Amino acid sequence: MENSIDLANVKQIVSDILAQHNINDVAFVGCGASSSELYPGFYFLKDAAKKVRAFHYTAAEFNNDTPQWLGENSVVIAASLGGGTPETVEAIDVAKAAGATVISVTHVADSALTQHADYVIVHGFEKNYAAKLEKMGYVMALAVELCNQIEGYKHYDQMVEGFNNIFDLGERAANQAKGLAAQFGKDFKDDEVIYYMSSGASMQVAYSSSICLMMEMQWIHSGNFHAGEFFHGPFEIVDKDVPFVLMMNEGKTRAIDSRALDFLNRFGAKVAVVDTKDYGLSSEVSSEVVTYFNPLVHTAVFRTYAEAIAQERQHPLTLRRYMWKIEY
Repeated sequence: MENSIDLANVKQIVSDILAQHNINDVAFVGCGASSSELYPGFYFLKDAAKKVRAFHYTAAEFNNDTPQWLGENSVVIAASLGGGTPETVEAIDVAKAAGATVISVTHVADSALTQHADYVIVHGFEKNYAAKLEKMGYVMALAVELCNQIEGYKHYDQMVEGFNNIFDLGERAANQAKGLAAQFGKDFKDDEVIYYMSSGASMQVAYSSSICLMMEMQWIHSGNFHAGEFFHGPFEIVDKDVPFVLMMNEGKTRAIDSRALDFLNRFGAKVAVVDTKDYGLSSEVSSEVVTYFNPLVHTAVFRTYAEAIAQERQHPLTLRRYMWKIEY
């Protein structure tokens, strides 16, 4: 396989931890896009584990309102692309001070995020669209290994098969999507606000697409919400040509997304649908676990959408006004 992650390394890390500690709690801690990329691992663990408790924190809150349960029976998985996010670096020290075991997941070896961690996983990013999924994939794999080695997971083999297939699928899906992405760029480039929604493990792909790809990288006003919450407030803003992006899932939460899409179409909203079914997710991942792999496909595909709208607007994804430029 051209694109993959080192599952053997993940398995060894978890084995080493469990040889030294009884683990009851796992906290996923990060900021921004990294926080969102931690979410599918958290979603899997809180969904599949019967005994292990899973928590998902933005790093600043973890540091300022540190959970009382944090201690020697805890694992903290912290992620930062560049490894220098101050709040996440601080979170490692907070976790270590409480006696927790820390796993850092970053693209930059020897970055600040790695200095006090017990274990470090360095992932790819630049090579291709699949490489941009490695952080999310490693975190998911850690969650799966923790669940399986601590208490057993009946669909473990199907998850491993999914990891073996998903990165090549993500690369194919991103390239397959470029025509639709180009049309999205043309159709949505002049919109002053774009709303995003999804459900299940992909909820925070919608969140990060909204707050990072649109608000941070394009300076486009945006909102995001769970498709299951759509009918409990947000649907009141639906009207003809109001712009939405809906990330539709295969698996357990698809009915939630479908209900939202029916309403959007009923009132003529302007909708871009990114549906993992269109990219053959269920042909590569078993139906028992397909729910958990949606966010990797959504992430790969929507990256091409973001690139396309950036090109149409002549506004590079790297352009910033405040981030890394002023004190804040």
